[in-house]
Amino acid sequence: MQKILFIGASGMLGRPVAQELIRAGFNLTLLGRDKEKLHKLFPNIPIIIGDVYNPESLKDAMLGQDIVYANLSISQSSGKSDFQTEKEGIKNIVYAAKETGIKRLGYISSLIKNYRGMNGFNWWAFDIKHAAVDALKHSGIPSSIFYPSTFMETFDRQMLQGNRLMMIGKSEAPMWFIAAKDFGVQVAWALKKAGDSNQEYTVQGPEAFTFDEAAKVFVSNCKKKISIFKSPMLPIKLIGMMNNKLNYAVNICEALNKYPEKFESDNTWNDLGKPNTTLAQYAASLKF
Repeated sequence: MQKILFIGASGMLGRPVAQELIRAGFNLTLLGRDKEKLHKLFPNIPIIIGDVYNPESLKDAMLGQDIVYANLSISQSSGKSDFQTEKEGIKNIVYAAKETGIKRLGYISSLIKNYRGMNGFNWWAFDIKHAAVDALKHSGIPSSIFYPSTFMETFDRQMLQGNRLMMIGKSEAPMWFIAAKDFGVQVAWALKKAGDSNQEYTVQGPEAFTFDEAAKVFVSNCKKKISIFKSPMLPIKLIGMMNNKLNYAVNICEALNKYPEKFESDNTWNDLGKPNTTLAQYAASLKF
């Protein structure tokens, strides 16, 4: 079975994807900086200490591997001029992959990055995501690139604070929420059938809701009593001018609220299977 070096397995999306790749029979090795944390999450999986900041550590980790799968994200507290895993990190990954003969690069991007330029919206974070895709496409190495809609995990892992679900602005456009576990199953199928081809997949779930609609579904199906707290966009935007984390929240919420997402996953469902988890099922499954 193919050997995969997985970068970013401990995160909100990395862990469920790594678990599905293991279930699918791939031979995983995990790359990270915190060996103890990774060992607790994946006690029986080999771990290599390394960093996308350090291309030489990447080369050492990639020796003998077939595929590199990168689950990277922009730190919400970072600024445009900071080192970014999806900018300098992707460049280092491509360099090391070429040096070590990696046969395929896998990468999770974003569907809403396509909101860049709409309604006058421009944000450096989306520029980085576009550049990362370009870097992979021009690497000369076959790639599997995934463009997911909004993940259901966003509610409990990012928006939920105590017993309040924190929301910013008015949600205008529906999105096709996807569960990370279902996404992991699709990634595994994609890598199994890839061959030598380049792959690009839009990843969307079985139902579409605006964020406001989805919040009500989430709250009404959770076992925990949760209230919805909404903040208008303007005051958060003003505060965000002096705070990187709030600035990130403002920009991502504006994109999520307004991106006119269309259903584009016919090819994905035909190739990789239809995701089954509904938002109500996901919320009801949570253990707080």
